[in-house]
Amino acid sequence: MPNISRNRAFVIAAAAAVLVVLAWLAWPDPVPVDLAPASRMSMEVTVDEEARTRVHHVYTVSAPLTGTVLRPEREVGDPVTANQTVVAVMKPTAPSFHDPRLHQELMSALSAADAAVTLAEAERRRIEATVNLSNIQLRRMQTLAGEGAVARSALDRAVADAQTNQAALASATAELQVRRNERDGAAVRLQNPTDSVATSSDPGCCIQIRAPVTGDVLKLIQESEAVVLAGTPLIEIGNPQDLEIVAELLSTDAVQVRQGQSVHIDGWGGPPIQGRVRRIEPAGFLKVSALGIEEQRVRTIIDFTDPPQRWRTLGHDYRVIVHVVIWRRNNVLTVPVGALFRVNDKWAVFRDEDGRARSAIIVMGHRNNRVAEVLFGLTQGDQVVLHASDRVSDGARIAQRD
Repeated sequence: MPNISRNRAFVIAAAAAVLVVLAWLAWPDPVPVDLAPASRMSMEVTVDEEARTRVHHVYTVSAPLTGTVLRPEREVGDPVTANQTVVAVMKPTAPSFHDPRLHQELMSALSAADAAVTLAEAERRRIEATVNLSNIQLRRMQTLAGEGAVARSALDRAVADAQTNQAALASATAELQVRRNERDGAAVRLQNPTDSVATSSDPGCCIQIRAPVTGDVLKLIQESEAVVLAGTPLIEIGNPQDLEIVAELLSTDAVQVRQGQSVHIDGWGGPPIQGRVRRIEPAGFLKVSALGIEEQRVRTIIDFTDPPQRWRTLGHDYRVIVHVVIWRRNNVLTVPVGALFRVNDKWAVFRDEDGRARSAIIVMGHRNNRVAEVLFGLTQGDQVVLHASDRVSDGARIAQRD
């Protein structure tokens, strides 16, 4: 009997050991997670957007009249001085080609002008002969009047005739000059592009356009010689040190931005720099994004507050990233946004309580792309689970990932 009892006790002990081993093997391992503490810190909420720099005052030099603009001698980046540096040179355009019908009409007009000149010359010669005759008669009358052989009235008529004929000669001379000018005009209209025209080598042929302000050449709009109309833009000039930033914010973000708010500027290849909102334009505009989405945008103008030495390598139309600070507070209890998840219409986190995950409903305040403000639900130092997977549930065993 003692041996049977001893064997039974051994079997029971062995079975219990096997059950313990099986239970231990079947017991789930803790879920490895990343933990982060709820901590107090200074927090900012920003509106982030790509933006570009631009010269505050850009002057566009345009063609003052229709003509041929020569190839510019200036290049982008060249300095110019107001009212001294020549930035563009224009010359008259060459005559255009004539179609056969127009050419025949111009030839006929030239022939008619030649005939009119011939007629005016003949008329002038006729009147000139009349003037000579009236002058001879006037001298004869003056001689006879001196001898008392003719009446005074006859002498007066001779004087009037001479003066009338002299005025007619002056009129005929002017008429002849008019006809000659008309003939020259008709001949010029027959000029074709192969005829000699004024060139840039002639200092009196061209118009020199000078820089309106002192600065640098920002853009050559017309780089080659071409015929342009009056008002055609030719070149852009500005001071590259007079920079500002233009950010096209979504209208839903722009309503939160106020004049004078601080701006962090980065993403331009240099150290972060500071700025300030100067103006939010009162009118928006429609812009289609790269994905084809129509967005209502508002231009926001930002000035640099850091000294120019920190951003002097920036130029006109450079890309930057702006972060407009719309809210800021010190000593705020925060958790990383990666710890947040939704429970119905509320926000929640998994809190580490003695190695087990416990869901905690929180009241969230402001949030940025890194952390969220916690108003209620957590205390400083609470460890929360970051990016909880589907293996983490309320009450699940968790352990800090190595």
